[in-house]
Amino acid sequence: MRRLLRCAVLPILGLAAGCALKGDVRRVELQVTALRADLARSDSVRRAERDSTLAVIAAVQAALTAQQSFLVQMRGDLRTDLLNVQQQMVSVLENTGLSQQRLTELRTRILEQQQQVANQPPAGAPPAGGAPVGPSGNPAGPGPDQMYDLAFQQFRASRYATARLGFREFLKVYPTHERVPDALFYLGETFAQDHPDSAAAVYDQLVKQFPNSPRAPSALYKLGLFAEQRGDKAAARIFYVRVTTGYPRSDEANLARDRLQRLGR
Repeated sequence: MRRLLRCAVLPILGLAAGCALKGDVRRVELQVTALRADLARSDSVRRAERDSTLAVIAAVQAALTAQQSFLVQMRGDLRTDLLNVQQQMVSVLENTGLSQQRLTELRTRILEQQQQVANQPPAGAPPAGGAPVGPSGNPAGPGPDQMYDLAFQQFRASRYATARLGFREFLKVYPTHERVPDALFYLGETFAQDHPDSAAAVYDQLVKQFPNSPRAPSALYKLGLFAEQRGDKAAARIFYVRVTTGYPRSDEANLARDRLQRLGR
């Protein structure tokens, strides 16, 4: 009887063990499938980040190439203009009866400069004595309008550190240009988010130096906002009143009136 029971139980145990083994294998297969899916998603994210980075690098390289070509062309145009002016000076001097010896010296100098221009390296290569130097002591660059536009493009792209350098260089090289108030305003804007004290100093400079500029009421209004942010309501009221009384027709005047009402004027 015991032998019969043993013979019946052994097949049942073997069948149960086989079912358990198949279940484990199935669970392992599901885990492997899930792991592969996670790896695929991770690879997709990395590829997207890589493609985005490469696109940014390509855009920067294209911008640098365009600026380099512009600078090389400008350098050649300036030298050509200089030679033309000098040749015109020689003609004028001839007509005014300058001595033959002086005229010969001027002609020789012009010929030497023409020879130097002819011996310049190919476009894009730096000259033997280094890059030409501009008014600020830095390598000669674009004119005032393009310099301002380049800095403003960096500002619109939220590259505030680069824009800050561009506006500062513009102010240094062209301190009397008509766009100086605009450059000061946007220089302050590059500080506004993270360094309000520095922004306030620039806005204050703008108001003092260019009180008749359309940027002045904007700068005063922002000074009022900064005063509110640091809890100085009295100073904020003063700035808002200066906007409403000094620039009553400006858009900022309406904003300042609203702020005064909220402060309980």
